[in-house]
Amino acid sequence: MSSGLIVENFTVNYGAVSAIQDISFDVAPGELVALIGANGAGKSTLLRALSGLVAPVQGSASWNGYSLNGKKPEDLVRQGIVHVCEGKSVIPELSVAENLALGGIWRRDKADVLAAREESLSIFPALASRLQQRADSLSGGERQMLAIGRALISRPKLLLLDEPSLGLAPLVIEEIFKVIDRLRRKLGLTVLLVEQNAVSALRIADRGLILNLGALLTSGTPDELMADPQLRTAYLGI
Repeated sequence: MSSGLIVENFTVNYGAVSAIQDISFDVAPGELVALIGANGAGKSTLLRALSGLVAPVQGSASWNGYSLNGKKPEDLVRQGIVHVCEGKSVIPELSVAENLALGGIWRRDKADVLAAREESLSIFPALASRLQQRADSLSGGERQMLAIGRALISRPKLLLLDEPSLGLAPLVIEEIFKVIDRLRRKLGLTVLLVEQNAVSALRIADRGLILNLGALLTSGTPDELMADPQLRTAYLGI
């Protein structure tokens, strides 16, 4: 049985527009792969398709041999595939505690849900003193911590992270990326990370994939991508 995330000849349309065009790649178990590209490259669309929010028109995707095609998002969460959407993952009207509770709502092992909640709060101690506050009273960085903390309560195996640094201050970005790196090493998470902050993403990634107008332009190790002058200028902003 093939293990990890395997994407083959994947095509996703938005109306008449082809947002993702016939791309193929894989992410090995425990690997962190950064997906890099300009706005409109199709990065977020790809994550939405992998998490069941959008249906591909061609190709296939599987996780440890389990086909993702045609599955509902809640079915994929039960398989350990969790998508943290860019900027929209927390419910602003709910408290921090209520948002965290949503991470374990489908899980039967309630004792482990409580244990996972405590683990999340130990990883993000800023949330522990704000449990009764509404999510919309948190800073941008705290909301991102809440979104990731809630995802961890579902005990993910494959984490699809969409722009976790969006709109955050540089020091908070650094903290978020350190946490992501620490989590995947500690928990053995497989991570597909969509990020416009390319250099920060590549610092913690095993490999990078560069998307351009829905097509996979190239892939390589962070060192390989950083060493290419054209890629550095066009996609890495350095």
